[in-house]
Amino acid sequence: MNSVRGRLARRDPDRRGWLRGAARPPGWARVLPSALLAGVCAAELISPKPLDIGFLLGAIPPLAVLAHGPVMTAVLGALVVVVLTVPVFNLDNPGSTDLLTVCFVSVLSVLLSYVRTRRDAQLVTERAVAEAAQRAVVPPLPERVGPVRCAGLYRAAQSGTLVGGDFFDVRAGPYGVRAVMGDVQGHGLSAVATVASLLGAFREAVLDQPDPEAVAARLDRRLAVDSAGEPHAELFATAVLLDFSADARLVRIVACGQAGPLLLRGGRVVELDVEPCAPLGLSLTEAAPPRVVSVPLRAGDRLFLASDGVTEARDADGVFYPLVDRLPGLAAEDPVALAERVWTDLVGHCPDVRDDVTMLVLAPRPPGGP
Repeated sequence: MNSVRGRLARRDPDRRGWLRGAARPPGWARVLPSALLAGVCAAELISPKPLDIGFLLGAIPPLAVLAHGPVMTAVLGALVVVVLTVPVFNLDNPGSTDLLTVCFVSVLSVLLSYVRTRRDAQLVTERAVAEAAQRAVVPPLPERVGPVRCAGLYRAAQSGTLVGGDFFDVRAGPYGVRAVMGDVQGHGLSAVATVASLLGAFREAVLDQPDPEAVAARLDRRLAVDSAGEPHAELFATAVLLDFSADARLVRIVACGQAGPLLLRGGRVVELDVEPCAPLGLSLTEAAPPRVVSVPLRAGDRLFLASDGVTEARDADGVFYPLVDRLPGLAAEDPVALAERVWTDLVGHCPDVRDDVTMLVLAPRPPGGP
C-alpha cells in the first residue's frame, strides 16, 4: 500500500518543492553556475577579439545559492574573481570598483547560502516529524485483513499533507473484519484532529461493539462529545461502515449521510440499495437507528467506496466524473490495480482535482474462492 500512496500523486511535489527546501535541487540548478563560468571562459579564449560578456560572471554567485552550500558558493565566487583578473581571458580589464562589487556579491551569496542550508535542514526535520505524525493518524493499510484484501488511496486537497478531511481504516476484531470510510467537516490540517478522534473511536469500537449500528453510535457520540465544549459548533462527518462475517460470505453496511459502496460482480457494477441515515455528530443515537443492509458476497466480488472528491470531480466543461459508467472498464482482480486505474482515469477527466480524494477497495475471499 505504501507504493500506491507514493505513486498515485496528483503532482510530483519534489519537482516544485526544491525552491521551498522540500527536496534536493535538480541537476540543472547545480550545474548551471559552473556551466556559465566555463562558457564565458571558453568564449573569451576562442574569440579573436575581446567580448564584452564579463557581466555574466556577476550572476554566478547568486545562482550558486540556489543549489550549493556555502563552501561551493565561496569556491565559485573566488573563481569568478580569478577569471576577472587573469589577463589571458582579456575581460576588458575591470576596474577596482567592479572587482569590489563582485567580491561583495560573492561574500553576500556565501552568507545567503549558509542561511538557506540551515533553513533547508530545519524544514527536512520538521517535514519528517509531520509525516510521522500524520502516518500515525492514518497508517497505510495492510494488503489483507483476515479474509479481506484491501487497497486504499488517499490524496489530501491541501498540498504537502498526508491527512485531510477524508479517512478510512480496516480492522479485525472479535466480531469480524470492520471497515470505515468517511469525510469530516472541513479540509486539510483543520480536519486532522477530527479524523484522529473518529479513527480512535472506530478502532476501540471494533473490539467491543457486536454490530455495525453500535459502531456508528460510538462514532456519533465521539463527535457529539468533541463538539460539546465548542459554542456554535457544527461538527459532523459522513461515513460508511462495513461489517464482514467471519467467512466473508456476507457484509452488513451502514451509511451515515453518505452513499454506500459499489459492488463489482461479473464485469458489472451494482449500486447497492443502501439508504443513508443522518451524518455522524447529529445525535444519531437519539434518532431512529440506522438501517443495516446485508449483502451476500460471492467469490470475485469487490466493494468500491469513493469520496465525493471522486464522484463530484468535474472536467473543464463542468461534467461530473462518470464513476459508475467507467468502473466496469477499469475493473481489475487486484484491488491495488483497480485503485490505480480509477485514479489515472480520474486525473485524465479532471487534471486539477481540488478536493480530498479517497478510494477504498475491499475484495473478500469466501472459502473456496480464488
